[in-house]
Amino acid sequence: MNTVPAGLVLVLNSGSSSIKFQLVDPVAGTAVISGLVEQIGEPGGAIPDHAAGLRRIHQRLADSHVDLAAVRAVGHRVVHGGMMFHSPTLITNAVLAEIERLAELAPLHNPPNAIGIEVARADFPDVPHVAVFDTGFFHWLPEDAASYAIDRDVAIEYGIRRYGFHGTSHEYVSREVAVLLGADLTEINTIVLHLGNGASASAVRGGVAVETSMGLTPLEGLVMGTRCGDIDPGVLMHLRRTAGMGVEQLDDLLNRRSGLKGLCGSNDFRELLERVADGSAPAKLAYDVYIHRLRKYIGAYLAVLGRVDAIAFTAGVGENVAAVREDALAGLDGLGIVIDPQRNRAGSGARIISAEHSRSTVLVVPTNEELAIARAAWQFV
Repeated sequence: MNTVPAGLVLVLNSGSSSIKFQLVDPVAGTAVISGLVEQIGEPGGAIPDHAAGLRRIHQRLADSHVDLAAVRAVGHRVVHGGMMFHSPTLITNAVLAEIERLAELAPLHNPPNAIGIEVARADFPDVPHVAVFDTGFFHWLPEDAASYAIDRDVAIEYGIRRYGFHGTSHEYVSREVAVLLGADLTEINTIVLHLGNGASASAVRGGVAVETSMGLTPLEGLVMGTRCGDIDPGVLMHLRRTAGMGVEQLDDLLNRRSGLKGLCGSNDFRELLERVADGSAPAKLAYDVYIHRLRKYIGAYLAVLGRVDAIAFTAGVGENVAAVREDALAGLDGLGIVIDPQRNRAGSGARIISAEHSRSTVLVVPTNEELAIARAAWQFV
């Protein structure tokens, strides 16, 4: 006999070029409906902007068999919480205004996050709307990891520090690793590699984040779909002086015209792999740069943690592209990290892909940010 859930949470994850949505039963931990609107605002895409994407999602929900009166809360993924927000927060007009203000730190993400909130509050005006912040998991980074080596007074006045992002995913995956290994979360050290159009790495000691690749904004760290990741700050001054580029041009260059797209013209990893297979030199370079940066961070976090019990790949690329996992960890046998090629290329879902004799267990762990957000929002019902 089917049981009627006590209530559902609509989870909206408005990213830079996509919107993921789920209707989640937070008690059972299951998704009733899920979907993805992607290629938003991209050439050839059918969805011009995030407002149109959200209207399409609402229509899908209205056309479904689920009674939308069962929606008791809406949970929103919000990328940047600054220093003010680090716990799930009930959204008020003042909170929304602060999220919009923080767009100066996350120009690709906080604006679509805010649009999602505005549209959803109009569609579901009588339920709590809750923001869950990507920066929350990293709020308590050790000071030596969170601090930049610049004038201390300037840093304090302008809130300059490492905030970190994808925190909901890193926290969820690190906890799932402990469950999969049958280990006490407080006793294991894990490197989490969240590899999607946005990409980030974290070092997690005993369930607590001690280092992460993204910084003040989601621009720092790994090579991403359209973002450059680590770059010498002198490049910006050089381009200002020699090319006359202003702040907006530099922002556009580093956030929207860099990364894989900047190197080879495409930020779609599937298309990138097709071009590599066809012999494209720019695509091969883009892939090699991506892997090289990833290996650098893995090596750095091995040193930060001292002992690594697990390495977990997650998100779109991390979960689905076996070649990335294999190439990122190739030749690390001497460090006790050995992938089993057959395990790596077979199976689906959460699984171990390392060899039996590997000292560090390598896993693929599908992230479930939506469930984590739904459970956080359910606390306000």
